[in-house]
Amino acid sequence: MEEDDRQNIRSAVENILSGSINSQRSSYTQQSLTRTSDIVLSEDLIAGARQDGRMSNVRRFFCLFVTFDLLLTVLMWLICSMIAGENLETAFINQVVHYHIKTSLFDIVMAAICRFTVLLLFYALLYLNHWIIVALTTATTCAFLLAKVFLFDWLACKQPVFQVLLILTSFILSWAEAWFFDFRVIPQETHVINWIQNMSNAERAPLIQADTADPRQYSSIEPSRTFYTPMDSPAHSDTEDEFARRQDAIRRISRTNEIFIPKSLPKLTTDKIEEYKMTAETLLKNCYELLMSKEWKLETTTSKGDVVSYMQTNKPEGKIMKITGIVDAPANMLINWLFDGVEAAPSWNKLVTESMKLQQIDENTDIIYQATSPQGGGLIGARDFIILRYRNKYGNYYISSGMSVTLKSFPNRKNVTRGENGVSCWAAEELTDGDSSKCRFTWILNTNLKGWLPQKVVDRSLSTALVDFMSYLRKYLDEYQRHANT
Repeated sequence: MEEDDRQNIRSAVENILSGSINSQRSSYTQQSLTRTSDIVLSEDLIAGARQDGRMSNVRRFFCLFVTFDLLLTVLMWLICSMIAGENLETAFINQVVHYHIKTSLFDIVMAAICRFTVLLLFYALLYLNHWIIVALTTATTCAFLLAKVFLFDWLACKQPVFQVLLILTSFILSWAEAWFFDFRVIPQETHVINWIQNMSNAERAPLIQADTADPRQYSSIEPSRTFYTPMDSPAHSDTEDEFARRQDAIRRISRTNEIFIPKSLPKLTTDKIEEYKMTAETLLKNCYELLMSKEWKLETTTSKGDVVSYMQTNKPEGKIMKITGIVDAPANMLINWLFDGVEAAPSWNKLVTESMKLQQIDENTDIIYQATSPQGGGLIGARDFIILRYRNKYGNYYISSGMSVTLKSFPNRKNVTRGENGVSCWAAEELTDGDSSKCRFTWILNTNLKGWLPQKVVDRSLSTALVDFMSYLRKYLDEYQRHANT
């Protein structure tokens, strides 16, 4: 699909989602974010989404409101009985055992019980999505209450204030239930279903828009570099200039986001360096095991021939996602470039907004920081990650592995959720046909975005991110090649 068509589909999705909430936008404040519509959109979608088959938030509120209707009606009937000078036993005998429509108000309680039973049966247990049932309960209640007004013996009541309030309350609550279900529950749940279906059926478009990078930035790539082999480093390998440059970058982020970050990150001790190296070796082995696993299940195949797969786990991350495709670059050069050029990633990878090295352990091991912008039309907010990386060759693969680590000297940022990556990697292997100018590239994404998010939306967004990344990578390599030939 052409770029214009993809943009039109994206615009249509956003118009559908934003149509039901335009009247609510004024009730939200911006709170240091530049896109207020994303906040409103996120709240509406989350409220209407089902998490792991459970009831949506907006429907749960409706069921609680129906329960409140029943309890309030019973409470007001008890108050009316007590004010009339009856104890509970006498009220039960006079208004229930010897019920008469002219003297008893217990029929209003029975009406509330019937509404409660019918509405929860159809909308909580059977999960009906049509308004017809609540419309019938409201219409039946109104017709009964109108008849009650004419048939009830008002002259027998010395002070009929609470009797009037009981009838009015039942009338208002029944209409409030109909209004809420028709104008809140159905639209929000329908919008979520439409959004997921459109995301599934439409050609994937970039989740994050960014300016096109300047081709001159590509000149920093060194495609002729050979792949590193592990080497020990007895001390921290940063030079003073590199270390100062990274601290300046950290302070710039601090000023931009109005958060406290230490003026300098402490250098790693020898024991900590050895601990990270041992973790990195284990990480590389685990990545290779994932690459060779037979448990991957096919999710989809793109028009470029890329294969998206997933592996189901019982961990908080849920699914581990994987994409594999052919890339026009030598295997060792590609992994070296992705590893060494991590700080230039935002210039070509639109999924990443910030990327920097925090700690250099040795030439093949480091700790980096990366941040992403809100995705999925604002449903998934900004996330950031602190990742331990390690590169080496294992089997037939050149691998850049990574997983999240805790760095207390780099605290959480305002309005950004700290995500957590499990065992993840970029891996490249040479093709069997002997064409060294191409390789089979694989990205395994194992992430827990944290926060309450519908799992289907997360899975769809991650799958889209994988496909988008391959598109950005190929585009950048093509532009670099053209730039190198001029």
